[in-house]
Amino acid sequence: MQIIKTIMISIALLLAPGYALAADLDFMRISLIEGDVQIKTPEAGDWGPASINGPVGEGDQLWIPGGGRVELQLDSGTYIRLDQDSALQVLALDRDSSQFYLSQGHAYIYYNATKGNEIQFDTPDASTRAYNTAVFKVDMSDRYTDVTVYKGYVETENSIGTTRINANEVISLGKDTNGEVSPIGPPDSWERWNKERNDRMLGRRDMSSRYLPDELRGYSADFDDNGKWVNVPDYGNVWTPTVIVFQDWAPYRHGRWIWRGGDYVWVGYERWGWAPYHYGRWAFARGYGWCWVPPARGEVYWGPGYVGWVRTGDYVAWVPLAPRETYYGRGHYGPHSVNITNINITQVNVTNVYKNVNVNNSVTVINRNSFNTASPTRANVHQDIIRKNIFVKNNFSVVGPNIKPTRASYFGSAKPVPAAKLPPQHVKEQSVRALKEARPFVRESDKSVMRRGARTEALPVIKDTTPRTPGKGRPALQQVRPEERGKPVAPAPKPEQKIERREIKPPVERGKSEVREAAPPAKIERREVQPPVERRRPIAPEPKPEPKIEKREIKPPVEKKPEVREAAPPAKIERREVQPPVDRGRPVAPEPKPAPKIEKREIKPPVEKKPEVREAAPESKDEKKPSEHIEGPQGEQKRQRFEERGR
Repeated sequence: MQIIKTIMISIALLLAPGYALAADLDFMRISLIEGDVQIKTPEAGDWGPASINGPVGEGDQLWIPGGGRVELQLDSGTYIRLDQDSALQVLALDRDSSQFYLSQGHAYIYYNATKGNEIQFDTPDASTRAYNTAVFKVDMSDRYTDVTVYKGYVETENSIGTTRINANEVISLGKDTNGEVSPIGPPDSWERWNKERNDRMLGRRDMSSRYLPDELRGYSADFDDNGKWVNVPDYGNVWTPTVIVFQDWAPYRHGRWIWRGGDYVWVGYERWGWAPYHYGRWAFARGYGWCWVPPARGEVYWGPGYVGWVRTGDYVAWVPLAPRETYYGRGHYGPHSVNITNINITQVNVTNVYKNVNVNNSVTVINRNSFNTASPTRANVHQDIIRKNIFVKNNFSVVGPNIKPTRASYFGSAKPVPAAKLPPQHVKEQSVRALKEARPFVRESDKSVMRRGARTEALPVIKDTTPRTPGKGRPALQQVRPEERGKPVAPAPKPEQKIERREIKPPVERGKSEVREAAPPAKIERREVQPPVERRRPIAPEPKPEPKIEKREIKPPVEKKPEVREAAPPAKIERREVQPPVDRGRPVAPEPKPAPKIEKREIKPPVEKKPEVREAAPESKDEKKPSEHIEGPQGEQKRQRFEERGR
């Protein structure tokens, strides 16, 4: 009989699925559920109802439909809360680090970090990392991600660069945009709910921490709110529950075993039913009843459920292990445990006497054929039969029952989920493996998450002094091209900032270049330059070239007078197009076309007689005075000057 039993155990171990050991599931649990929250695990490969105190491990996904909320608790005392219409993927989970991906929705993170720890929270737009204690929130919209910091600081990165966000700040950023940083605006209902939850859990007197090892202090609230600490002779300070809602209550009685990590893991339905069922042992003390004995400091090891198993042809039964009794499991579970995966199975000899079997109502017996169903049924067996026929050495099982899991075995609840609450198709299609490849977990703060292997670069940000509630309003985000990474982004973008008035450049080049260089605003292409300033500065050098063009060989008398510059008829005529320069009292050609305008005047025919006029003018001025031919043009010139002065 013993040989057959050994062979069966060996076969069971060989056939066990090659998932991660259940010992890897000690990092996180579901500590609160509202509504029809659902979970998808690698073992199940499908979605099903989540349950309070259900373990959450690497590779798991969570969906929170409308009207739902969920809280996850890490063993460090970190809390992650998700609002309705949110989807979360667990990419990495380790003792000192964790990585999550929020594919949609809203997440609130109370990060209680110890030295050397890190949490990385990714979205399609950005990646946020915290290395010290921090309280922050991540909200997604269709266009961008908001990261809000209430305590401490975080480093937030997108494909353009990284920036630090401090307490009381919120940043909005897209995948390839700049960032906009604003003060936090008025709280919404989601933020108020989280603050109330924090006050209720963390803003109270912590009594249990003095009795718990450091590794379990994150669960102090469960012990404070649901029981009391007493001192018993054999075990010292122990905890006994005072909030019990089940009449026939006993440890490991109300809940169920689910298949996780290649083993059956206990899910307790009591709201405090995580730490007392996965750490330490249970004892029965006179005057107090059932008491939980915490593990010693330095000997804290999570277990699937510290019970002793028996199996018969009709029943599966278990009893809570007493202190110092040996636990047999697939993995290392600390002192007083045996890892059956690393030893010869034929050498396993169960030496426990199972002290708690003698306690009335301590053993839970289940009909074998209902163990892996949605509703395992408890067998009504008398205590004497349990002690004499069921819990006997020949029925002792080294590990849990050799019963193949069904779909119902993967979920801690048999609650039906309405069709309207099921995950949408795009959530169902999320692949944790693909997300892990796209978003690696990066420990080094100077290394980029979004650009694998590259160093981080500064993200251009705009500072807005107007408080903003995350998810509300429209942040002023700009797309940043790859070649513009690291460059500052001008705040309050305006279309005219990019307009250059290049038509004023030719006159400046023909004039004095130093006037152009002395106008700093003209060099800034993205700033609007006032039109009046643009026209005056390049025109300043024009008066000198104009007189050169306006030297009229046909007017020798005019050259002797200082009014030559004031009497330049061609320039005065052009005042219709350029009004501002007229106020300066100078003849100005408005645009770089003085020559064509001179050609239009009737001055050109006299210009052709230029050689004769220059030679004869000094001598023949008096001789030709009576001549009607000479007086005609001179009279015409005088009339023109009178008309110009009148204007």
